[in-house]
Amino acid sequence: MVIDTALGIVLVVGGIVLFALELVHPGVLLLIPGSILLVAGFLYLLLPNVLLDGPYGVLVLLLAAVIATLVEIPYYRYVAPTHRPLSTTSSGLIGEVGIVIAPVVPNTLKGKVRVKSEVWSARSDVPIPTGVRVRVVQGEGVSITVQPVEGQAAV
Repeated sequence: MVIDTALGIVLVVGGIVLFALELVHPGVLLLIPGSILLVAGFLYLLLPNVLLDGPYGVLVLLLAAVIATLVEIPYYRYVAPTHRPLSTTSSGLIGEVGIVIAPVVPNTLKGKVRVKSEVWSARSDVPIPTGVRVRVVQGEGVSITVQPVEGQAAV
């Protein structure tokens, strides 16, 4: 009986350790096995005969895995909400509005545009002076193609 209790405690402690590691580095990789170890450990401590005797042991563990999964999915969605990508690509800027900080010369990459907090090399079919608000219409590599925002005059 002491060995049975020790095994149950080891399972619970293992689950707690995996949960703690998951909190340090979220990603669900450790959350699922941690949940299953916790549930299996508590069931092993509270209902050892059900898990060890007869055909119901496997069904109980399967039920524990399903319950753990159903609890984890909403928990993970709460803990790790979705967010925009951390890095910006030029194609991800399409539709964004920026301001010209160095004049945009047609068919060259001499122009500079600040979009959000980043400065991008810009091109356009028309000359655009400094200070004009522009909209990104295309992104390619490390440069963007811009057009003046309606109501802003291009020189």
